[in-house]
Amino acid sequence: MATADLLINAVTTLLVTLDPPGLAPIFLGLTIGMNREQRKQVAVRGSLIAFGILTVFALFGASVLGILGISMGAFRIAGGMLLFWISFEMIFEKRQERKEKTSEMAITKDHLQNIAVFPLALPLIAGPGSISATILLATSMPGAIEKAALIVVLALCMLLVLGTLVVAERIDRFLGVTGRAILTRLLGVILAALAIQFVIDGAKAAFSIA
Repeated sequence: MATADLLINAVTTLLVTLDPPGLAPIFLGLTIGMNREQRKQVAVRGSLIAFGILTVFALFGASVLGILGISMGAFRIAGGMLLFWISFEMIFEKRQERKEKTSEMAITKDHLQNIAVFPLALPLIAGPGSISATILLATSMPGAIEKAALIVVLALCMLLVLGTLVVAERIDRFLGVTGRAILTRLLGVILAALAIQFVIDGAKAAFSIA
């Protein structure tokens, strides 16, 4: 049975890696020239596709690792290190810069066609960080009930992402440059602590430390 602490940890990890406030200004940049209804359609489609991708990894990611001969301990260490790198990028404002470059490439090449799939759903929402976090959380919640709870958590987090994208213009105006910088750094520190915990848990599992 999934404990309250485990569920809170799952919500926190997913929200920090999904980074809804950081997606708002990038989403606005991707949908320049679209009206409110068109932006809403892109946001809904992108969120649904990203939810489907993360759900697949939550259900089958651990099995794929088993087939590849990768232990849960090793993946937790690797995933924790990846999340720590993302937290480092957030604290020093590198992640936002990388996301903005991804969005600029899409505008140039695709001229806003299929934006919901690329780059919104993949890799901006369901990126390496959120995929790794989802698999890591799934390994901590192996039972059927725990898996169902994780999918519910994923759905709730994705609803929050969708809500953020729908009101992206208001959020961007409210936070401003200073507000976004403060929030991103704060979330980066939280993610760094969670990443280190994943590495510690992975080391314990890998070396059979109680």
